[in-house]
Amino acid sequence: MLSINNIVVNKYKHLCNSLYLIILHLFSSLHWISSKTCDFIIINISHFIIELCYFILVSSFGFLILKTLNPKSIHNNNNHIINPIKDLDLFFTSVSATTVSSMSTLEMEVFSNSQLIVLTILMFIGGEVFTSMIGLHFSASKLVYKPLKSRSRVNSVASLTLPCKPIELGLIVVTPQENNTSTTMQKTKSEIDFFIKSKSIRVLGFLVLLYLFTIHILGISMVLLYLNITPNAINVLHKKGIETFTFSIFTIVSTFASCGFIPTNENMQVFSKNSGFLLILIPQILLGNTLFPSFLRFSIWVLGKFAKKDEAKYLLRNAKEIGYHHLLPSKHSRLLIMTVLGFIMVQLVMFCAMEWGNEGINEGHNVYQKLVGILFQCVNSRHTGESIVDLSSIAPAMLVVFIVMMYLPPYTSFVPIKDKEKEYTHILCKEEDKSRKILKNVLFSQLSYLAIFTIIICIIEKQNMKDDPLNFNVFNIAFEVISAYGNVGFSTGYSCGKQLKGDPKCVDKWYGFAGRWSDQGKLVLILVMFFGRLKKFNLKGGKAWKLL
Repeated sequence: MLSINNIVVNKYKHLCNSLYLIILHLFSSLHWISSKTCDFIIINISHFIIELCYFILVSSFGFLILKTLNPKSIHNNNNHIINPIKDLDLFFTSVSATTVSSMSTLEMEVFSNSQLIVLTILMFIGGEVFTSMIGLHFSASKLVYKPLKSRSRVNSVASLTLPCKPIELGLIVVTPQENNTSTTMQKTKSEIDFFIKSKSIRVLGFLVLLYLFTIHILGISMVLLYLNITPNAINVLHKKGIETFTFSIFTIVSTFASCGFIPTNENMQVFSKNSGFLLILIPQILLGNTLFPSFLRFSIWVLGKFAKKDEAKYLLRNAKEIGYHHLLPSKHSRLLIMTVLGFIMVQLVMFCAMEWGNEGINEGHNVYQKLVGILFQCVNSRHTGESIVDLSSIAPAMLVVFIVMMYLPPYTSFVPIKDKEKEYTHILCKEEDKSRKILKNVLFSQLSYLAIFTIIICIIEKQNMKDDPLNFNVFNIAFEVISAYGNVGFSTGYSCGKQLKGDPKCVDKWYGFAGRWSDQGKLVLILVMFFGRLKKFNLKGGKAWKLL
């Protein structure tokens, strides 16, 4: 009897060991397959396709979650559903949050607290700082050192300038034509360069992560503190049924990510007299958008003073070799600050000159509140989109200025090109892939795409343009398209009072002009938002077209 029990126990142990080995082998195989799949994607699929798929998947997943949650406007009274939200408008909002565009076809106060939390997550993971950080960590984990004899060229990483493909973080080398001693020295130096570079990239990734969370924590804390010591500001939230903590997180995440969504229908118009609140948000706008490269460089300098001195020194001296789009050279960073401040000053002077008596900033506002409000409005034109005034009431000349600001990429600056830089760029890019050259010849400039999208929407909305020309005019449509393409969120809105044929059922709503478009027009604007979010891949498009 005892021997039978031993046999059964041994067979059971053998079975368990076999199952364990099978499961272990299965997981090892899955890990190998996933690793090879990732390698294949990195090698064979462009960074553009990866980011496009990322934004489409996040937007779709966000839409499904938003659809499962009940909004405020839907509640049961005698088993009736009031104000159902269309699926297209919900998907539009999800795309708008993920691409940090803040284009709206729904009033923000229809969303419940749980839906606001979902939108907050979409804005956070769709922000440029977050996505670039993920790309940085992913690229750093895939760095592989190539032995010297397997390379075609040998050179020190520190001596190179701008690489052709920013996503590639490997070394570019030249063939050694010297004796064995020289080759050994070059190999040693090449290995040192590689390890310093790979370590520096990892340090940069964690620094961006620290920067991201530090700015958010400070911002949320300051907003919560301000709301708790300012009764009129927190009373607004209580009247609208918005939770203070949710509002603080939502607003800071939206502002830092340059999205522009605010949980209130009126956006920031309801807080136009709260100058302290506006002053808290202005640094968030700059730190997360136009001045991010400059403050990132400053953060690296500070890090080098206390820790990681070698890595910090390497990052500061070899910004171009790192291949991180947001890490700019020292001179470029300084010029960027001057350019950003210059644009803000130009807008500030023009806005004060033309809109000082505007109703939105003239109802009970003192001089200090007006100046802070105008400064806030001008800073938001690049590219956050929060607003303290009704843009439809602003002078056309000022709207044209806003169009220019929305169109300009966030890191626009005047940087004179030296001959030496031109030569290096030519040397490094002369072996460009033939298919990539063909693609560059086909690409249009950004202005061309904006014109194409505007024409398409004008064709789709031609009946509305005929029946309601004061609202549906080419300028308003172009303004909406450029705002979506620049991921800004400014909108001239829609006014029932401007209708030539008054509709008694028409009610003014607190959402963008696109909310009155047809479904086909909204779908086109969704494409524009995706296209605008990925415009960094086409900043140099249209070079094949020569105007003589």
